[in-house]
Amino acid sequence: MENRPLNTVQLNRMHSGKGFIAALDQSGGSTPKALAEYGVLENSFTNDEEMYTLVHKMRTRIIKSPAFNSEYILGAILFENTMDRKIDGQWTADYLWEKKNIVPFLKVDKGLADLANGVQLMKPISNLDELLDRAVERNVFGTKMRSVIKEANATGIQEVVAQQFEVGKQIFAKGLIPIIEPEVDIYSADKEKSEEILKEEIKKQLGLLDKDVKVMLKLSIPTVNDFYKELISDPYVVRVVALSGGYSKEDANQKLAQNHGLIASFSRALSEGLAAGQSDEDFNNKLDITIRAIYEASIT
Repeated sequence: MENRPLNTVQLNRMHSGKGFIAALDQSGGSTPKALAEYGVLENSFTNDEEMYTLVHKMRTRIIKSPAFNSEYILGAILFENTMDRKIDGQWTADYLWEKKNIVPFLKVDKGLADLANGVQLMKPISNLDELLDRAVERNVFGTKMRSVIKEANATGIQEVVAQQFEVGKQIFAKGLIPIIEPEVDIYSADKEKSEEILKEEIKKQLGLLDKDVKVMLKLSIPTVNDFYKELISDPYVVRVVALSGGYSKEDANQKLAQNHGLIASFSRALSEGLAAGQSDEDFNNKLDITIRAIYEASIT
């Protein structure tokens, strides 16, 4: 497929817009848990297709909510199954951009490999080429892929970052902006040390990129405030976003607010407190309060 040029309107919005990214991308393994927290129990579905239909209903309710708007939200990360479904007759990515002015991203990784050298690399992404072509067809702007760092192991962290950037370059070559996500486990005993090694490895990889390449970074909120400020201002980096990583919504927002220029890309913290049984009014009010709080923490 011919590589398409980047959408400069979306690129500018992601680079300098005020707001945060909503992560609506829990996938296969974490979907039952996401549904259970929303009040839809496992006995409500008997197979994957029914499960994904229910989760699409939940995500549609979030996306269509008046609280979910571009004044606060710059982008949204979708799971493949959500990209391949529609909202009010439009593909989800088109609905997000055309109706909501929110930039669509796609989660592309296939989960984590087993722990080795203190890290979990990404499993091989077998159908990546075909998936990226489909994302381009569906008017998706960028992608997201996650690895996890559990220990301050220099070899492991180097492997994580090298793998992320290698796949990232393949993604950028298709005309998509990759969100590179080497998550540092917030419960790691040597989190701060891991972050020091991670930052150096990211800087090394950024220094090796061709001059026109652009990436985004999704990182755990650092132990030391403003630790990633030089990554935030790096010319190769469109935006640095933070994951909530298991912190409660309050903790995540409080920590995020102390990191200037770092914006949220929360998933669990975004849907905390939402329930299938809520009236639309209660659901929208709850979501509105959550979104405004995450936004406030993101614009510091």
